[in-house]
Parts: sequence; structure tokens; C-alpha cells
Amino acid sequence: DLLHPLLRLTLTLCPVSAQDLQQTTISITKPEGKNVQINCHVSSPDFINTLIHWYQKKGNEAPKRVAYISSTFFLENRNDEGKFSVAKDLSKSVSQLTLSDIVKALFTVSSYYHKVFGSGTKLVVSGKLCVVCVFSPPANSEILQKKLENQTTYVCLIEKFYPEVIRVTWTDDEKEVTDNVVKGDAWQSAKGDDDYSIASWLTVPAENKDKKYYCKYEHEEQQASLSTQGMFHLLKMDFDLLL
Repeated sequence: DLLHPLLRLTLTLCPVSAQDLQQTTISITKPEGKNVQINCHVSSPDFINTLIHWYQKKGNEAPKRVAYISSTFFLENRNDEGKFSVAKDLSKSVSQLTLSDIVKALFTVSSYYHKVFGSGTKLVVSGKLCVVCVFSPPANSEILQKKLENQTTYVCLIEKFYPEVIRVTWTDDEKEVTDNVVKGDAWQSAKGDDDYSIASWLTVPAENKDKKYYCKYEHEEQQASLSTQGMFHLLKMDFDLLL
């Protein structure tokens, strides 16, 4: 199996909050031999002088620094020349990590002092290019609904995506909803291919039964939103199996 190295971008600057580190891409899929660039936006009043360290972690091993940059880029190990490079886009306050001869990895961002980590970007090396991730069509139940006396449960089903890295959230018209949300683990197709599926549950009180909620997902560079009103198709058998 391929290794799952973890790279952390560590910022040696004044304490920051989680909002100061932004990684919007949760995964990148590339075949072997390709180059890849991962961006992280850093909100800092002195970004040009911020010293940024990149660390690599493989399995249970301790993190190992591979590169760092302030105004100039440095490699920790000369043997890594041509494998890693780090740059800064001063106009966008973005740190850019470029890798050659890529390996499967997860890249996250953190503040050194407060150890605040971003959501991370997983690099998947595969001979298979990422397929278009789709919600199942209405006949296969995109959102299922089950009403009880004092609550309503919605199930958002996302099928046939690759790789398995996906971010699923529920929102109302104003903000993200986190109470009474359960996200299941992605499961692989029973046929043994590389396609994955995932389900997420949202339970709301009966008084909110007419309120509109949205199931949103982010996968690679794709995003989609599905409403609980007007788009669900009830299939009692499938719903009971998911529960």
C-alpha cells in the first residue's frame, strides 16, 4: 500500500485563530509522475516576513521538516532537491507548496503557537483520474425523509465518487447546522471498484418541519447543494436500511 504522509504547514508568528488559516481544497487526485500545487491562505499583517515551515509525517513517525520559507526558500535535506518547493504569493497572502514525483499524502496547516490546524488537503496518487462525483438521481433517493411525532429526520445520500475524501455539511438559509447531525463513514461499492458512497443524517424538531435545509458537499474542486424541500423521494425500504 502507498504511504499516507502528513504534511503540516507551521507558522511561527503571533498567535492566530483558526479563521486565519484557510484550505478550501480537501483532496487532489493525480496520477504518478505528475506535479501538484497546494495553496493555503494565511491572514497575517506581516505575511512577507512570516517564517513558514513544512513538516512531513508518515504513519506514526514524528513530523520531519522538509522545507521552510521567509523571503527565501530552503530545503531541509539537499536530497529532496526537485521534490519540494515552497513559495509565497504576496498579492494573495497565499503559501504555495509544489511537489514533484508525488506520493499519497494529507497536507494540513497549523499555527505553531496555538496549534490550530486547517481542514487539510489529501493528495491521492492513483492511476485512475477522479471521476465526476454525483448525487444519486431522484429515483435512487437523494434525500430521504422520515417524520415522527415530534421530529423529522433527513438522510442525504451521495453516491459514486472517488477518492473517498469528501466534506458533507448541513445548512439552513443562514448558517451551518451542527446540532443533531450524524455523518457516516464512506463505504466502497460492493462490486469492488473504486467508487464510494456516504450518507449524512439531520434530525430537526417537528416545529421546523417546513423549514428548508440544504445538504452540501465538497469533493475535489466540485461543490453541490441539495434542498430538503421538493427534491427528496421517499423510499421506505431504502430509508430503513440506511437507518
